[in-house]
Amino acid sequence: MNVPPALASTLTTRAQDASSRIVDDILTLVRHETGSYDLSALATGLDLLRELTVERLGRPDQEQRQPGGECGDTLTLTYAGTGAGHVALVGHYDTVWPTGTLAGWEQPGASEDGRSRLSGPGIFDMKTGLAQGIWALKLARESGAALPTVTFLFNGDEEIGSLSSRPVIEELARRVDATLVLEPSAHGAVKTARKGTGIFQVTATGVESHAGLAPQDGASAITALSEFVVAAAAVAAPERGTTINTGLIKGGSAINVVAGQATAGVDIRVSSAAEQDRVDAELDAITVSDPRVRIAIDHAWNRPPMTLNAASAPLLDLAREVARGQGRAPLRDTAVGGASDANFVAALGLPVLCGMGAVGDGAHAQGEFIYPDTVPGQTALVAGLLGRLTEPLRG
Repeated sequence: MNVPPALASTLTTRAQDASSRIVDDILTLVRHETGSYDLSALATGLDLLRELTVERLGRPDQEQRQPGGECGDTLTLTYAGTGAGHVALVGHYDTVWPTGTLAGWEQPGASEDGRSRLSGPGIFDMKTGLAQGIWALKLARESGAALPTVTFLFNGDEEIGSLSSRPVIEELARRVDATLVLEPSAHGAVKTARKGTGIFQVTATGVESHAGLAPQDGASAITALSEFVVAAAAVAAPERGTTINTGLIKGGSAINVVAGQATAGVDIRVSSAAEQDRVDAELDAITVSDPRVRIAIDHAWNRPPMTLNAASAPLLDLAREVARGQGRAPLRDTAVGGASDANFVAALGLPVLCGMGAVGDGAHAQGEFIYPDTVPGQTALVAGLLGRLTEPLRG
């Protein structure tokens, strides 16, 4: 069933009329910093997000807060629909920015084409998507259309691997008919393919000695780890979509001690399971020049690669129909190097679309920004898609 033209127009108009209020909610969320490792800030940030959701949508019919332990909690809020179907709207409220970043953040000027931009830590990735998702359900309700039951899932550990929230996400995805992940778009395109990620920890254990009196008695863990890092970089194969980045190194106890231990945190991105296997084997085969140093690798594959599976293709087609009915340019889909919680859902063979959130740029970079003039259109797109998901997806 196509979206009635009057309904598509209503959603677009309502989103435009509400644009300033949606932006206000975005900025409210951005002003409360929620770095992934600040448990206190995460807790109050989730309270704020829940309060905002209830203010816009009323009290949920079901609610559950899953403790995150050393990570931010995961909150699910379910709003009963007026029609058939059940849809999950998934988004994370943690950011990569530590508490205190906001104080020194500068607002950018207009872009080269004169469009205004709004910037702030986490505004693009992904607090705009959170606010747009809440308003999408609000506007869809106000349109009077029959709607599916909607469950919001807000997690506070996506940026560090969704270590606590992954089972909650997977359990919800199995219960619903479709999952929409409110991560930022790729310049307006939805994301249907993402790389798998590995978060490896490499530990080098050597032999300590006095660097001046008996350097020959020592076996430097730092030297050996440096050799490993260089060799690991050579395992990357960008032409196959495989990248390897050593982003953290720690080691040693004092400047005049041959280091007995050193560790490295390695970020790995792959586009296929075959590349996972190759990387595992080639990293395990790396040797260092001093045999007295032991290298141990924790092969922690965090997210599987995401592809456009058979279950998601009809969901993409439906989103394109909605966009067309709202008078938008043809909705594009794309593959990106980053990973998200959509990877987990896609790996289960379940319908999912990612990148339903902000339009802007600069994720994880100083100056990340959104184009506020895109907020109404993105909100209306999600609202319109909710209005279509009262029917089973057909391949």
